[in-house]
Amino acid sequence: MIQAFRTEVDIQPFPFNIGYETPIIFCGSCFTENIGRIMVERKMPVLVNPFGVVYNPLSVKLVVERIVKAMPLSESNLRFRDGLWYSYLHHSSYSSSDKDKCLKTINSDLAQANEFVKNANCLLVTFGTARVYYLKENNQPVANCHKVPSREFNNKLMSVEEIVTSWSELIDLLLCQTSCRKIIFTISPVRHWKDGAVGNQQSKSILNVAIHELILKYPDNTFYFPSYEILMDDLRDYRYYADDMLHPSKVAVEYIWEKFKKSLIEPKSMAIMEEIEKIISAVNHKPFNPNAPEHKAFVSNTLELIKKIKKKDSSLNFTKEENILLGFL
Repeated sequence: MIQAFRTEVDIQPFPFNIGYETPIIFCGSCFTENIGRIMVERKMPVLVNPFGVVYNPLSVKLVVERIVKAMPLSESNLRFRDGLWYSYLHHSSYSSSDKDKCLKTINSDLAQANEFVKNANCLLVTFGTARVYYLKENNQPVANCHKVPSREFNNKLMSVEEIVTSWSELIDLLLCQTSCRKIIFTISPVRHWKDGAVGNQQSKSILNVAIHELILKYPDNTFYFPSYEILMDDLRDYRYYADDMLHPSKVAVEYIWEKFKKSLIEPKSMAIMEEIEKIISAVNHKPFNPNAPEHKAFVSNTLELIKKIKKKDSSLNFTKEENILLGFL
């Protein structure tokens, strides 16, 4: 008997599919951005982290709630420190030395997200940690501490009950005010090492139990994709980690993406995606001799492939790729 040398995580197909006709909004930790970026590259109708990376369930809930209710920020919501204006609801990528620019970018992206969520069919959420930080001066939860000294915050782990209660409120809101009927939960495989090995595992366990409590409560609307388990149990080797030994490597992200794709994306969209992947590969190809007849023929064939795909789906935008390819002719 041949013994297996790995424990592959078996993922059954979901009871629904997503594709090029399924707008999806992504919100949560950096792992959300990993999968979301791949889908953006493949021209899928997705919106990824309109407030930037958010880690804990309470902050993700507040972000999605503000998007659904179209609640813009005002100047009073901004803070100033070390030459930058910033929002405690947003990632530091939204910070700016110009207050008006900071507020304009925040509210512009919020308005775009509000329009998007009206027609979105699915919300994909990645929780990174159950630990929430609160600003001492007003006891308000923050999504990002913006490198403000830790003495200015209190922090605590959310309980399973707190997560289930807050997210039940949000799910009811989504079902009532949007077309979003499917919510896919994932847990980030990135370990929050500042909590230590035991603290990180406690936090991830709370997230896992809370998510599955929500699935029991909303069995037709909530689902779980085991990205955490794939990295922890299937790819149980430091070869699959980045240099910091905490984040998944590019190979690991691509492996998890393949699992995600096979379990969720419908066949018609899968075929379109494979053609788009050929175009991405062609655009990224570095020719030995750009002026060679063979390369020009390769470019022309790729442009023809783009035309064929656009006939199948006129909503797909290849302007960037076409401009790059035309530059070789």
